[in-house]
Amino acid sequence: MNKWLVALIESPMPSVLVTVAAVEGSAPREPGAKMLVTTEAQFGSIGGGHLEMRAIEIACAMLAVPQIPAAHAQTDMRYHSERFSLGPSLGQCCGGVVHLLFELIGSKKEEGKEGVRELLGCLYRRSKDQQDSWRMLGLDNMGATALLDAAGTYVAGENPGFQPTMEGHKECHVILDAEGQRWLLDPCFIPRPQLILFGAGHIGAALVRALEQLPCRVIWVDEREELFPNTVPDNVRVEVTDVPESVVDAAPPGTFFLVMTHSHALDQRLAESILRRADVAWFGLIGSKTKRALFEHRLQARGISSDRLAQIVCPIGLSGISGKQPAVIAASVAAQLLQLWDTVERSGTMRHRVRSGAISGGRHADDISPYDHQKRGDQYEASISSDGRADFNLADIDNQTG
Repeated sequence: MNKWLVALIESPMPSVLVTVAAVEGSAPREPGAKMLVTTEAQFGSIGGGHLEMRAIEIACAMLAVPQIPAAHAQTDMRYHSERFSLGPSLGQCCGGVVHLLFELIGSKKEEGKEGVRELLGCLYRRSKDQQDSWRMLGLDNMGATALLDAAGTYVAGENPGFQPTMEGHKECHVILDAEGQRWLLDPCFIPRPQLILFGAGHIGAALVRALEQLPCRVIWVDEREELFPNTVPDNVRVEVTDVPESVVDAAPPGTFFLVMTHSHALDQRLAESILRRADVAWFGLIGSKTKRALFEHRLQARGISSDRLAQIVCPIGLSGISGKQPAVIAASVAAQLLQLWDTVERSGTMRHRVRSGAISGGRHADDISPYDHQKRGDQYEASISSDGRADFNLADIDNQTG
């Protein structure tokens, strides 16, 4: 789970949530990136550098000003948006433009059962239940916020009065309602890559630590309960079982499997169970080329086809890294998994069932811009163009369609 959301729930103090609402050109972070700022610390990042420093300054200034209740204020100072030109104004080499949205979140005592804090509390509970959500924020009606489910159905907050079309979207974007009002749709999705890791030995433990901050979910499996630490990262779930094959059978399609147990016999049993499934995203097995050859010979004798055996990734990790220390192997495997997950996410298949077997490595560019105009029924996607047409501070979005 996102560190900023956990920090917000755990802290009763006021804070400011900074969201990258839109990007033009090159920028250090993508739309939807977030950072939570309190008077004492920050959680998450919007890209570092001068941009992040300015964002923290603005957030701290918002925290320092006594807040007038929104009902009595001409302008709701709990919300603020700003456009930053990275090159001219901040001296960053990216050279693009970043639109930031600032939301002041009151203390638990100040907000009670209303406000952004309560809405984000609902988001936290949905995330714990592995449910995708969208945050919907009014840009022309600052302070209008709602929480929607994955299909765009209202869940909590201020009901916007219409249901946005979510099909085909997975990034933070701006839409117009029937009255021409702008809304920011901010995806809060559960990390899609799910890794089932078999083995709680030194390398397994090192890998769990390496994956702690990465956008993935890990099910960590072993029969030896005493090997697991007392606490594990938020994105890790421990499963102690004497029948690990049942975990393979229960895994959803598109799961990534990694086997590194203390027993070669158990490794082979798990390998057979995994290879008998045709909907596995990836299967890594710790070991040498000799171990792979031995397993291929044995598994072929048990009816596993050559095509399925070819899907085994063994040895694991990036080529060119020869160190055998647990931390080195963990870093190499984590990088390998990141390459795979990045490829899947860019190809758009992470949100769909994997039907074609294992996924190979590699990267490719995605040239589709999320800011092109497309008419969808009674709503429009907003174009964030260089002429300032969607600038949050200065201009309205026109109703032109492409």
